[in-house]
Parts: sequence; C-alpha cells; structure tokens
Amino acid sequence: MRLISINVVKPGMVNGKTIWNEAGLPLIQRDVVLSDRLIDRLKQLKIQYVYIEDGISDGIAIEETVPIEVRKKAVKQITGSFHEIKGLRGKTAALVIDKKTKEIGKMVDDLLDCLLNSDEMLMVLTDTLLYDEYIYQHSFQVTLYSLAIAKELEYSRDDLKMLGLGALLHDVGKMQVPCEILFKPGRLTDEEFEIMKQHSRDGFEILRNLHTVSLIIAHCAFQHHERMDGSGYPRGLVGGEIHPYAKIIAVADVFDAVTSNRVYRNKMLPSQGIDIIQAGRGKIFDEKVVDAFLKSVVHYPNGTILLLSDGRRGIVVKQNMRNAALPSLRIFEENGQLLKSTYLFNLAEEANVSIEKVETDYIAETE
Repeated sequence: MRLISINVVKPGMVNGKTIWNEAGLPLIQRDVVLSDRLIDRLKQLKIQYVYIEDGISDGIAIEETVPIEVRKKAVKQITGSFHEIKGLRGKTAALVIDKKTKEIGKMVDDLLDCLLNSDEMLMVLTDTLLYDEYIYQHSFQVTLYSLAIAKELEYSRDDLKMLGLGALLHDVGKMQVPCEILFKPGRLTDEEFEIMKQHSRDGFEILRNLHTVSLIIAHCAFQHHERMDGSGYPRGLVGGEIHPYAKIIAVADVFDAVTSNRVYRNKMLPSQGIDIIQAGRGKIFDEKVVDAFLKSVVHYPNGTILLLSDGRRGIVVKQNMRNAALPSLRIFEENGQLLKSTYLFNLAEEANVSIEKVETDYIAETE
C-alpha cells in the first residue's frame, strides 16, 4: 500500500488501511473500494492522506509500532481521565488523578513494552484513527515520541516510566483553558494566547499536589514550553535550568503539533516536521535530544513515493536503521516512464543521489 493525498484520490481506488472513528469503530474498512461519497466524507473529516492498494505498492506492509488496540485503549483512558478534571483546579483535580495513577502507569508500561520489544524506528499513523478533540491524541503521541527519544538515549526502565508519565500528563493544564480558546479555528489574539500559555502553570499546580508520583512529573508540565535560548515560557528558562525530561517532551510536543491536523491548519508530513526540529537544534532544542529524535522516528514512512535528484521515482519499502533519512526504495519509474520490472535501491549506498521531494499527489499515467 502507499500514502496518497486525499486531493488526488479517485473513485475505484482501494483503501489500504482501516480508518477508525471517534468511538473506536471502523469508519472505512481495509480493502473497501472508495466511492465519490466515501471520498467526500473523508474530506469532511479533514483526512489529508489515505493508504491505497495498487500495483506500485504491492506487498508493502505498513504497521504502526503500537498496535491499534493498545492505542484505542490508551486514548480512551486519557480522554476519561482528562474529562473528569475539567473545571477542577489544584488539589481537587490532583485528587482525581491520584486515584488514576495506577491505571495511567499501566498504560505507560504497555507502551514501553511495545517500544522496547521493537527494533524498528517509531512510526505513528495519525490519519487512521479519528478523535473528537485533538488534545487526547496529542497526549498519547507525545508520550510515544518522548519514549522513543529516551530509548535512543538509553534511559533506564524506571526513567522511561517516569518520563512517560510526565509526557502523558504534560498538557493536563489545558483542561483549564476555555473551549472557545482551546479549539478556536483561527489565530489567537495576544490576550487569548496569554490565557493559553497559562496551561503550563495550571498543569504544574495540579500535578505538584499528586501524592502517588514524583514532583518531576509536575515539572514536565511546567517546562515543556521552555526553550534552550530562553525564548520559551512561562519562566524563560535557559539550557541547564530546564529538566532533561522537559527537553525531550519539548521536541516531541512540537513535532506532533505540526504533523497532526489542528483546527487552524493542516498537518505536515513527517519529513517536514523533522525539518522544523532540525532547524531548532542547538538553538531552541537540546542537540542531544534532537540527534536522538532523528535516529528514532521514521522520516519517510513505508509506502511514501519519493522523487530523486536523478529523476527516478521510487516508493519506500524499508527503513535504514543506521540513517533514518535514507530509506530503501522500490524504483518503478525512470525518465518519466514506468518500468516493466522494478528494482530495489538503497539511498544510503549512493552519495550522489538525494531526495528531491515527497510526492503524495503522484498519479501514474495508467491510474
């Protein structure tokens, strides 16, 4: 199967991966032939990319690191926990979370088991499972990215568990932000942004009152918007003043924010989000954290079509664990002509060929 923009999907194409609705039920099953009605429905839901089955991508497997059932269960738990503290503050909200730390900890353990038992880089498919509200999916995915980074940094199991809890709860303060600001479809005013920024302090005030977990968890919420050069908030901390966990969550938070659909803008591809993180290396993001991130997260997911600098086109079939930016491709087109016989090409073995662009809008002449 391969990744394709919803804007070029045509009736008759075959859906390659089940898309789930907010209730965790299948919206469009795998192998369903897409019709005009189904395509319009996907566009209404702001789905930007789908996986399709076709001859170019025959036999290419695309699986998330975390199984769909684990993901659905985790997001359901996050949603329930966050909903229970809406409108509550400080010690009152902390009391609610305290009662749930055992099940939240079990959730982090389940995610850790998935990551530690996998030798592959982390891949998250955000368009295959829909949610009513972005914050719950975001909390889940930031946890995954944070754990993948820390795994690359060789954190101990205990440290991974603590970081996972901090990442999972890093945005809990957003439950105090008015919905009209949190889900505003346009740009926030200066006054609204100041209210939004308060979520870091609100999260800290809730989590510092927990009796069942370390105070470090509270600092994950407090510091995840701080930046190495002091340009972050709420306190303008610099470099060594920022806790190592918060430095990790900061990178995971930004990457997921730009690669997920938001009410005010469309998502970027993973490679585009990675460019943003790289641009901040050593400036606003910790260098070691960024380097670990680049090694642990898939840049070009399997099934992605790439145009190469020599004019060839190929589809990603395998990741390169030594260099995530240079996957192996199945070359299917040369000089604008589809090949009768495809062949494998490892970008890591050819220094003179580079990736020109990602082509999610590619349609072969025969399609």
